[in-house]
Amino acid sequence: MAPGACDGRSAKSKRGVRTMKKRTRKKKSPRQTGHKGAKRAKPVSASGSRVHRRAQRIPARNPEGAFDEVVELIRRARQETYRVANTHLVDLYWQIGGYLSRKIESAEWGEGVVKALATHIQRQQPNLRGFTRASLFRMRQFYETYRSDKKVAALLRLLPWTHHLMILGRSHSALERTFYMQASVREGWGSRDLDRQIQAGLFERSVVQKPIVSAPLRQLHPGAEAVFRDTYVLEFLGLPAEHSEADLHTGLVRRLGQFLTEPGRDFAFIGSEYPVQVGGRDFALDLLFFHRGLNALVGIELKVEEFQPEHLGKLQFYLEALDRDVRKEHERPSIGVLLCASKDNEVVEYALARSTSPALIAEYQRMMPKKSLLRAKLHEFHALLDPESSGDKNGS
Repeated sequence: MAPGACDGRSAKSKRGVRTMKKRTRKKKSPRQTGHKGAKRAKPVSASGSRVHRRAQRIPARNPEGAFDEVVELIRRARQETYRVANTHLVDLYWQIGGYLSRKIESAEWGEGVVKALATHIQRQQPNLRGFTRASLFRMRQFYETYRSDKKVAALLRLLPWTHHLMILGRSHSALERTFYMQASVREGWGSRDLDRQIQAGLFERSVVQKPIVSAPLRQLHPGAEAVFRDTYVLEFLGLPAEHSEADLHTGLVRRLGQFLTEPGRDFAFIGSEYPVQVGGRDFALDLLFFHRGLNALVGIELKVEEFQPEHLGKLQFYLEALDRDVRKEHERPSIGVLLCASKDNEVVEYALARSTSPALIAEYQRMMPKKSLLRAKLHEFHALLDPESSGDKNGS
């Protein structure tokens, strides 16, 4: 055998062994190899469909408030839809109330027919709510109460039906009904706000407890007496009988939204413990607001004690500082409010008699006032004005 033949067979056997090793070697996945050209599997959604990465891209930040603009469009559309729906609903209840009133007044229908009508509506429209016997009588009451009152004709369609039910059921006179309707529209009260103001006797307090203001306030701001109140009810703060000025101040700042339902929606909050610097010394005004209607700054100083004449001096000092250093040229003179735990009206009148600043003294109450007491004061007030018609004005 030639020497080269053996070497050839040996080389072939070696190559065969290497080939077998290659075949039995485990293949590595593209992720294990780290090869740049390896293809990765596309992401799959929960439904099993492929998800394109381009569709997954979300802007990193809000582009120039565009998202907020869309949200605002939705909010306005919902408000307009609610307003239109409410207008149609009140119109419908007015028409039904008028229909019932005319039928009953003409003796064509008796009182018992209303119950039969409610049953018929329920049978014809089983999923319809709000047309029970009691509801139909409220519609009739709604129509008969306001059909001859031209003063409130424009207000009727501006208020939700829930507001009308509250005002009709809890007011004692036409004057009180008109008061709460106008206030609800002007202040934009929701049903909870209206309920609270009626419970707090806002109408009675507005009639009986007129704010005592200084002569400059009356002269510089003729409409101020209709804006401010003699008493502010702060039951939502939950203050204990013994509380500090810090407790009152902190509570008002924390519950600012609820507090603003007391003075009114035209008040805009500016700051708490507002810094005032005079003569190199630092001072702090408890609360500072701006009233849009009066176009003036309104500074409020808090006192958890009975009003004392010397308290007025500090308030006047703050008003002077606001007018000199804070008030803008187009704004009217600043107004000061001293909010005390209690006050003697005669002492207040004496203190404000020679005041040169537009200021008033008011008091706050920790708890809801008793409606029976307010109602009695209102009756006395009307009796002094007109003894013969006091009962009619008070709704008794």
